[in-house]
Parts: sequence; structure tokens; C-alpha cells
Amino acid sequence: MTAGEGRRLEIAVPISPFVLGGDRYVVEPDLVQSRVDVSRTTGNGYALRLRFDASLAGPCMRCLEPAVPRFEVDALEVSQPGQGEELESPYVDNETLDVGAWARDALALSLPEKLLCRADCAGLCPVCGADLNVVGPDHAHGPEPDSRWSKLSELRFD
Repeated sequence: MTAGEGRRLEIAVPISPFVLGGDRYVVEPDLVQSRVDVSRTTGNGYALRLRFDASLAGPCMRCLEPAVPRFEVDALEVSQPGQGEELESPYVDNETLDVGAWARDALALSLPEKLLCRADCAGLCPVCGADLNVVGPDHAHGPEPDSRWSKLSELRFD
């Protein structure tokens, strides 16, 4: 390719699973259909764009039920060797693009702080552990004992 030329590639990319908060999240589908746009820049560089949709399957971070949120990824990279570290892509090595590593990193950067089964997930009751999505908003417990009586709980009768 010469400067200004471009190519569009439709490829299937495997993305390895994520471990978040000690839980494993698997990327679905196994091979993510991706579009890579490559344009040659002046010199020996490239302008790159990666687009795909993927889901992560694993436990909801609030209620622990299965969650499969879907994400749209649109990532851009520039690789201009010899023009400074900020212009050298870690995914391009000797004119070879590591699409799998780029796709995994781009998906990781698009993830929210918490992966949820649904946006309005109520989570678990902090007292009894009941799923608040199932038991409903009327779920309640009796009042906590008066803290002034807490020393009595330390009494042991043998």
C-alpha cells in the first residue's frame, strides 16, 4: 500500500476470557466478527480502526445471577514508527497487526465499572442475602437492637 491507500478487512477474532473481581467472564461469541480498517499514512505508518460487538457472560456483580451484557467497540490506533513513543502502537510489530490483543484491550476499555444482569439490578439484601430483584421492594427486617445493649451479647452462660 502507498500513502493514502486503505483496506477493509472482515475477520473473526478470538478474545480470551476476563477475570474481574475474582469471577470469570467469557466473551461471546467464541469468534467475534470484526471489521478492521487500515490506511497507510505518509512515511511507514498506519491509521487503524477496529469495530465489533461482543457480550461478556458471567455473574452479575450485584445479584450474582447470570449476566450477558453486550458492548459495541470502536477503537482507533495510529502507528508511526520513529515518530515518538506516543505514536507507536503496541499492536503493530514489523508491519504485523496483533488484532487479538488489540480487540481484548479495546473491549476491556469499553467495560463499565460493574457488569450487571440489567441496569436496574437491585442486588442482594445486606442482612439476609435475598435477591432483591425477586423478593421485591417491600423486603424488610426488624429494627436493629439498641447498641447500648451490645455488651450483653458477650455474656456466656456455661
